[in-house]
Amino acid sequence: MTHHSLRVPTPAGPPLVGHLPFADAPAVADPIAVTSRWFTRGGRPWFPVSGEFHYSRYPADEWEEELLKMKAAGVTAVASYLIWIHHEEIEGRIRFDGDRDLRRFAELCARHGLDFIPRIGPWSHAEVRGGGLPDWLLARTGAGMAPRTDDPAYLAPVRGWFTAIAEQLKGLDRAHGGPIVAIQIENELYDQPGHLLTLKRMAQEAGLSAPLWTSTAWGGVQLPPDELLPLYGGYPETFWTDWDGGWPDTCRKHFFFTHQRDDEGIGADLRPTHVRGGEPAPTGRFPWATCELGGGMAVAYHRRPRVDAADIGALGLTKIGCGSVWQGYYMFHGGTNPAGELTTLQESHATGYPNDLPVLTYDFQAPLGEYGQYRPSYDELRLQHLLLADFGELIAPMESVLPERQPTGQDDRTTLRWAVRGDGGSGFLFVNNHQPHEPLPDHPDTSFTVEFADAPELTLPSAPVTVPQGAYFCWPLRLDVAGLRLDWATAQPVCTVDADGRTVLVLAATDGIPVELALDIGTLRYVHTPMGKVVSADGRFLVTGLRAGTDALVEVGTLDGGQVGLLVLDAATARTAYRGMAWGAERLILCGDGEDGGGGVVFDEPAGEVRLHSAAAKTSFAVLPAPERPPGENLTVAADGVFTRYTLPTGEERGGYGTLDVSLVRPAGPAPDTVTGVLDRASAPADKCFDTSAAEYLIDVPDELPRPGTLLRIHWTGDVARAYAGDTLVADQFHSGRVWDIALDRLPADAMRASGGLRVKVLPFAADPPVYLPVPVPVGEAGIACVEWVTVRTQAIVG
Repeated sequence: MTHHSLRVPTPAGPPLVGHLPFADAPAVADPIAVTSRWFTRGGRPWFPVSGEFHYSRYPADEWEEELLKMKAAGVTAVASYLIWIHHEEIEGRIRFDGDRDLRRFAELCARHGLDFIPRIGPWSHAEVRGGGLPDWLLARTGAGMAPRTDDPAYLAPVRGWFTAIAEQLKGLDRAHGGPIVAIQIENELYDQPGHLLTLKRMAQEAGLSAPLWTSTAWGGVQLPPDELLPLYGGYPETFWTDWDGGWPDTCRKHFFFTHQRDDEGIGADLRPTHVRGGEPAPTGRFPWATCELGGGMAVAYHRRPRVDAADIGALGLTKIGCGSVWQGYYMFHGGTNPAGELTTLQESHATGYPNDLPVLTYDFQAPLGEYGQYRPSYDELRLQHLLLADFGELIAPMESVLPERQPTGQDDRTTLRWAVRGDGGSGFLFVNNHQPHEPLPDHPDTSFTVEFADAPELTLPSAPVTVPQGAYFCWPLRLDVAGLRLDWATAQPVCTVDADGRTVLVLAATDGIPVELALDIGTLRYVHTPMGKVVSADGRFLVTGLRAGTDALVEVGTLDGGQVGLLVLDAATARTAYRGMAWGAERLILCGDGEDGGGGVVFDEPAGEVRLHSAAAKTSFAVLPAPERPPGENLTVAADGVFTRYTLPTGEERGGYGTLDVSLVRPAGPAPDTVTGVLDRASAPADKCFDTSAAEYLIDVPDELPRPGTLLRIHWTGDVARAYAGDTLVADQFHSGRVWDIALDRLPADAMRASGGLRVKVLPFAADPPVYLPVPVPVGEAGIACVEWVTVRTQAIVG
């Protein structure tokens, strides 16, 4: 048996309060403030969750639904780079129209109760041409202008840019009831604190205002003292490292529990890892906040990583165990680069950057993809964000405590990785047994002892368990649930919901670990379980033998006469759970089509609607508590454990799948020779190669396919592929082993009709190119195996 133990001390003392100039004005409702260890809102601990979504990379008429998807995932704040070159590609013509309508985007966030975090630059990076600085501005470097410094020739146009932003966001600050909770200055500038302060002062003078002013903090950033809040990051993979360097150690460390916040690897293509700005920001002065936890990863031509849902989920949960008090993801929603008026707008060797990125796609393998597709990582993160929505107020002030027995190094795959967030009497136990590329082993016969300074120790579970390979989870320790004390559960808290006059705590089982609930006898009158058994031991009732599912509800009577339910869902079902206001009350909804189904739920409170997104021919959803009347017409109603399940009628308006005819127009020629660029990295093939070397296919797209909601899903192999509607480039992809989705409603119908369909050109791989691929591709092969269509329908359920 392997027994693990640690001691959770009494917190060292109250956090530093009021030592940093970050706070709302006194008259602001629900004021935001910062302590040295966590954030507060309305005087209570606050655990924000932010997700990056670049409005200028997504159609404006779809923003609202995508923001609602983010909110349904538990994102509380939307962050977005304001990419200068997207707005002012031509000097003097600043555009805030259409997909660039910054004000409308911010107002939509406000409409749906989402905070907004503009990252105003002026340099953004964001894998954009010139890092977002317009070509016309960078052209002045030839005349001696020094960008990203206090050079007056640089600051003058920056002042104009900030003034334009401030005009767009006028009246949307917190003092006027607006959504802007934070503003980021610059990005990844690690050695010029004076310039960062200059930019902050310029933004304030322009009229921008927020309680939190932030800066990225990796690379030992030097910040102007107490002027910018340092935010950190961590990715499961990288596209910016060398093609043959293996999985970077800077990524590997994010799957260990540690109190080290800095990541020297982010941006290391522009700042080598041995170059630092200085010593890391003092951790005792600032709370541990993040803005760039990897929600996915882009692909460059020379390096094309593949990131899976478990990689993203394990990294996110591990950061909470490490001590994070702000989960910020980059990207949470993918997008597409706009077509430039003068040139293409992606980062490239041609613009002096070390990486060649695709011309159009910025999908980033994000939880919500380039066209709003739901990915399995969306479900993984939503499960964690539900936890934070209910229990983040408890977790934020809790200190992260690591066991004495730590892994011997980043190559240690045998020592179990775990930690506790605790307050001296209660807490949460975190375990991570997953990392990419190098699987971690099972840990049989595992148990834990957590010694609290202010309460008796807990040893759990009552019988040792096996922690399976790939598992990651959080268990509660002495959690109060409406008067019941849950000493522990070998299942992760999801959320609470009021149903039938009782508070129901929903938990998620972990595959391979038996469910056990330990209830403090001193806080209850009775226990009733529909299955398994209840035994008394050491002042607790132990509930064992539960088969997780929608019927696994343990009913408890508390000493004050109340009732509590403990509902343990199986792991797969828990990942279909959504919580929101629906039909006049807060409800838990189970809805999911599976990995490729595209299913999801949004709660549109202003419209009084719940909308289901589904690709299934038969769509159903389960609700707890059920409304008094069926939420809609023609629904089939049935019991599903303690839930009520509603099934929508089948018909032409349901989602669906099918295949399309594909014809080969021209076979591939010889692969183009590999060309290298910056840092001797492989460059993407030139445009002319698509006319001389690419295989060309024509995909027949019938007019009767519904345009909104339909994806073309291309299964292909090769090096680089581009899709054309007529002569217009509409989508592109570097091969990384994933299918290639293209939204039908992004394609100009007339142009496709005139050319007989969608044209796709696929380049073959050269022999032994200096390119990292997660899956092998045969040399010289370039082809499309099949093309499917998938239609995701949206159904509004009005109460």
